[in-house]
Amino acid sequence: MASGSKTALVTGAGTGVGKAVALAFLKDGYRVALAGRRKEMLEQTVKEAGAAGGNALAVPTDVGKPEQVAALFRQIKDRFGRIDVVFNNAGGNAPGVAFEDLPFEKWQSVVDVNLTGMFLCAQAAFRMMKDQDPRGGRIINNGSISAHTPRPGSAPYTATKHGVTGLTKTISLDGRPYDIACGQVDIGNAISPMTERMAQGVKQANGTTAPEPRMDPAHVGNAVVFMANLPLDVNVLTMTIMATKMPFVGRG
Repeated sequence: MASGSKTALVTGAGTGVGKAVALAFLKDGYRVALAGRRKEMLEQTVKEAGAAGGNALAVPTDVGKPEQVAALFRQIKDRFGRIDVVFNNAGGNAPGVAFEDLPFEKWQSVVDVNLTGMFLCAQAAFRMMKDQDPRGGRIINNGSISAHTPRPGSAPYTATKHGVTGLTKTISLDGRPYDIACGQVDIGNAISPMTERMAQGVKQANGTTAPEPRMDPAHVGNAVVFMANLPLDVNVLTMTIMATKMPFVGRG
């Protein structure tokens, strides 16, 4: 199937990585559903796509709420008839605090978006991909390099991103009979509102504070489109894309 007749969903599509991936899909000829909490940010992404924005559908959605996710997928089916790719990207973080001081409400809010929201979108996509004709599709989850290694004071974010890895592997296994492929992209320091603090300096594992290099999120967009365009009998289970000089590889 040519990319021009494929439909993709990008969550968290209003800013940062999600915006870059949505624009990359539109540039590649996909029909794209953009989901996110802020309608004005989704509409700005569509505007920046230029003429390709005619293939976009902006749907304000809180992915942590089952009824809103169900409504999102109804709109995708009504507008496009099928779903071929989902980039599960919506996520949030909690301010870095000592583990013993982390409020339950902060923990819960991160879990609701990063893990429960990803589950809800993946489950809705799985059901649709299983039943459509031609059958199948691809789910790509944003794991972050926090799926491998934590930062100080990052319990909610790191725990949910480790959970994403388990979710990715389970979907990959359970999707085999239905031609549903599932992979994960682990992103390190892409330029976005979430990583602005890193340019100024963030706490390191040895207790010091240091600025960290960041990269253009357009590179993530290109990587995700590469994964999406593979035939369904081929899967990138995990890909790490990161700013080369960020302090991830090595002892910290």
